[in-house]
Amino acid sequence: MSRIESTMQALAAQGRQALIPFITAGDPNPGVTVGLMHALVDGGADIIELGVPFSDPMADGPVIQRASERALAHRVSLRHVLAMTAEFRKTDSKTPVVLMGYANPVEAMGYETFAKAAVEAGVDGVLTVDLPPEEAEECAAILKTHGIDLIFLLAPTTPPSRLQAVQRLARGYVYYVSLKGVTGAAHLDVDSVAAKLLELRKYISLPIGVGFGIRDAETARRVAGVADAVVIGSRLVQEVEAGEDGLAERLNSFIKGVRSAMDTARA
Repeated sequence: MSRIESTMQALAAQGRQALIPFITAGDPNPGVTVGLMHALVDGGADIIELGVPFSDPMADGPVIQRASERALAHRVSLRHVLAMTAEFRKTDSKTPVVLMGYANPVEAMGYETFAKAAVEAGVDGVLTVDLPPEEAEECAAILKTHGIDLIFLLAPTTPPSRLQAVQRLARGYVYYVSLKGVTGAAHLDVDSVAAKLLELRKYISLPIGVGFGIRDAETARRVAGVADAVVIGSRLVQEVEAGEDGLAERLNSFIKGVRSAMDTARA
């Protein structure tokens, strides 16, 4: 059983939902990333999504695009992100880490080489935005051999045929993009999300996390009432963009507020 699966099962047994914050590795500079990861865990994060900087982040809005640009200005590569994960693992052997990004850096390294390096670093899952299930057979097989969960995005427009393919290949959890658009959008309709999740669960047996458009504790609480996990990214990256002074404390405080709100969702 992977760290992701065991974490999700433990939370479900407690009647709680996973809180999954996202930050971009190397933003605002490589030296602070591991400390920010620990601050998020201390605040109540159950799983960390660590963004791999990429020069053409097509699914990301302006906030996360700028985060990638800041990290790339420090020449942060996939190998640096793996090194950061390994450093995090020296003092945290429990919290799952999911690398989130695009297929190009992984394919450039090679699936087998990447999988070996990722498992050695302590990576638990991989989410590649532009790798659809129809093209993921080889990658999925190699990652599964090394015990790494391959996580897929689902959208409001995902057809049943693709849902079936995702159910066959996905492990850990799936990430439902709650709206049509890019990260950071602010027009989330929780009632529509709830209705869509009922449809998705006809096909998907894995836990379903919801992200895109979750910007505050109240929205996270409402989403936690219908989903298995809440993913927050752009709102945290905005804190990073606001300045490095007190950054870890600000992220910690924000996540604590979200965690507290989520814990009242199904009380």
